Amino acid sequence: MITSPIFSGKRYAVLGLARSGMATVETLLASGAHVVAWDRQEEPRAALAGRAELADPLAIDLTGFDGVVVSPGVPLNTHPIAAKASAAGVPVIGDIELFALARPSLPRHKVIGITGTNGKSTTTALVHHIVESAGLPARMGGNIGLPILGQEPLPEGGVYVLELSSYQIDLTYSLDCDAAALTNITPDHLDRYDGFDAYVASKARLFAMQAPTHEAAFGCDDEPTRAIYAVERARRPDGMARPIDLAALAPLQQEWPSLQGPHNLQNAAIAVALTEAVGVGEAQWRAALASFRGLPHRMERIAEANGVLFINDSKATNPASTAPALAAYPPNPEPRVHWILGGLPKGEDLGECAEYFGNVARAYTIGEAGPLFASILEPLMPVERCEMLYEAVRRVLEFVRPGDVVLFSPACASFDQFRDYEARGDAFRQFVTALIDASPEPDNCGAFGRAGS
Repeated sequence: MITSPIFSGKRYAVLGLARSGMATVETLLASGAHVVAWDRQEEPRAALAGRAELADPLAIDLTGFDGVVVSPGVPLNTHPIAAKASAAGVPVIGDIELFALARPSLPRHKVIGITGTNGKSTTTALVHHIVESAGLPARMGGNIGLPILGQEPLPEGGVYVLELSSYQIDLTYSLDCDAAALTNITPDHLDRYDGFDAYVASKARLFAMQAPTHEAAFGCDDEPTRAIYAVERARRPDGMARPIDLAALAPLQQEWPSLQGPHNLQNAAIAVALTEAVGVGEAQWRAALASFRGLPHRMERIAEANGVLFINDSKATNPASTAPALAAYPPNPEPRVHWILGGLPKGEDLGECAEYFGNVARAYTIGEAGPLFASILEPLMPVERCEMLYEAVRRVLEFVRPGDVVLFSPACASFDQFRDYEARGDAFRQFVTALIDASPEPDNCGAFGRAGS
């Protein structure tokens, strides 16, 4: 774990003992801090019995504490801990702020920070992959993977790659990233903010924390991102804040099997800008982009059989997330996407997906949203009403031909039939594998020996 003498003798209250909270407590205890810890669940409290003081920060006097550390999931706009800490003059912080405070104690290193409404997880994983492929020691954390404080410190010359949500940025005050990026900003999480402008301001703080001599890259496809870029360009030396260059990379995209579509071109361009900022050369990032396998459940290539590609995009839980997946597979020359969609809907239409309906050869609707989505799509394309995911995969095999793409991108939450999007994506993978293995040999009609149409 990461420890630092900066915490020795200080007092912290930690509210919430899930993964990041427990890693925070362990870091602080090992660093010599006095820790008051609390969680509504008895099990994590019991694990700390005898090592930390167990008390609810809402029920004790916080005067003299050096910080109240909360999970990013704690809504600061409504939770009473914010007002209580403020009254005692105590900052409310997160584990990323503790990491920032510990940095001077760590071996010489660099930090890359990535934020944005969409694309930040793929970009973070891609940056980590490029850095590791270039032979540099690397750790990935923040809003992805393991809590950063719970990981072993890097040796000298290492690179910490952090995905940072707006919630995490709200709890951070001292993180000066050596390189940072903003993918895009669209309305999201507005229940936590006093309007869209406040959400945009949260994202902007990541760059305001940077020294002007540190680099920043911007997607610049939307007005809020362009506005933040303009502010940062004005306060930095020439070239230290820059929009990404899509045109230079576009001819190379055919070399990246797991990074197809306009959104992944942007993700790759941001990753190249960030990794070049920490010393990665062109030959290194070109090889790494070609070998990147993608994130589980996000445009994940899970099988290719009889000329048909199967994509697991279960993480697409709303239409805005599904739209880039549909865009990634244009007609060639006929529509070739067999789109499985549905689940627990987040709206009454398919929003941003409509622009790419022309890429869809046939749709297969499932779940609670199935009837609604079928009624929207039936005037525009062939639709199979399937209800269950297994049935949709089985029906897909009746229609696909070599060159087609089976895209499971639900545009919905999973909770009508699955525990979470990960369980849903795992089920899709299992169904595809089982049904492909059980299929007859291809014939003249379809890719899996069934009559196509």
